[in-house]
Amino acid sequence: MKPLEHLIEIEEDVLLEEIVDQEEYDLVVFNDDVNTFEHVIRILVKVCNHTMEQAEQCSLIIHFKGKCSVKKGSFAKLKPMCESILDAGIQATIV
Repeated sequence: MKPLEHLIEIEEDVLLEEIVDQEEYDLVVFNDDVNTFEHVIRILVKVCNHTMEQAEQCSLIIHFKGKCSVKKGSFAKLKPMCESILDAGIQATIV
């Protein structure tokens, strides 16, 4: 029975490593007094692959709450999205 116990321990270690490697981050977009709703919506559709409805909802949350998590994912996945949003003149960060 010892080999089976060892296999279970190895499997648990691998699963734990996968969970740690897949840590999720939030891409957060902030409100400002410069960008229009239309611009923010267009960028969220283009960069984050949001539907128009998702982008509109996020833009309203950004406007009324001051910020909104617009996408979740790995840091590697979110970094180019964040850079594109910043390049479009919209303040964003990954947390």
